[in-house]
Amino acid sequence: MKRRKFLTNVPLAVSALMLGGTATNLLAAPQKENNVNSKKKLLLTVAHITDVHLPADPKVMERFLKCLKEIKTRKVDFFLNTGDSIMAVDRDNSTRQEVYDQWKAWDTCIKEIADYDMYSCVGNHDIWWAGEKSDEMYGVPYAAKRLKMPKRYYSAKKGKWHFIMLDGNNSGITLDPEQMSWLTQQLESIPQGEYALIMSHYPILTVTGSWEGGQHKDHVALKDLFYKHKDKVKGCLSGHQHLLDRAWYDDIYYFCNGAMSGFWWGEGDKRSAKPFYYQETPPGYAILKFYDDGSFENEYIAHHY
Repeated sequence: MKRRKFLTNVPLAVSALMLGGTATNLLAAPQKENNVNSKKKLLLTVAHITDVHLPADPKVMERFLKCLKEIKTRKVDFFLNTGDSIMAVDRDNSTRQEVYDQWKAWDTCIKEIADYDMYSCVGNHDIWWAGEKSDEMYGVPYAAKRLKMPKRYYSAKKGKWHFIMLDGNNSGITLDPEQMSWLTQQLESIPQGEYALIMSHYPILTVTGSWEGGQHKDHVALKDLFYKHKDKVKGCLSGHQHLLDRAWYDDIYYFCNGAMSGFWWGEGDKRSAKPFYYQETPPGYAILKFYDDGSFENEYIAHHY
């Protein structure tokens, strides 16, 4: 299936560790200069999963359940999911039965975290385009419904932090004018002293786009909008690439985390650095920690299933 370290001298914490055979990469968002005696307060611990690509296959479902059970041991408050939740129903020959079977598999597995809130984005492979437009399963709205999203784009507030979920499934990977206007209003309405994390399935700004593509085509307009609100917008979160990277621009962090499915749950190809890797990135998930001063951390944890 064809798919389309940042280091800088700023106040941040970077570590690349090997702990018990599990690769861990931690990067903290930059912080303002504070009194040396001040202490930031942890507000939220959140799991980020992306590109699960779950098929209706009991063996893969079992592996996904193992991942979810492991995440639960990390005492997270809720889940963020940036899409491509099911294997793929966006092909020209995808059948209605495939759509039904893959979403049924998703529903079965996600019961494991039924006690947690999950805020999702729709990924390109979640969308069925092969049916008639009159079919309820056709298009983005049905995928959003199956992910229990209130709309294809929306926001959720958790204390001082606002989580804004976008839909880039438009021409050229962009926000439609209605959505861009909504996002502008959302950012304007956030009070001073509160912060935002922006989520999209596709990276808004990414290192890996230079050889993989896949980046938002309206990234310049979004960059300009975020700069106007850089006291509020602290970071952006995405998937899609199956590759792990982070970029920092205008004091805003852009995290693209690797895929839970790695190489679509397969052993890889000639570009895979190790079995199940997509290129150099292992399958995994991320744990994010959000603080009361607007700083946050993104820790990617490789999962060896």
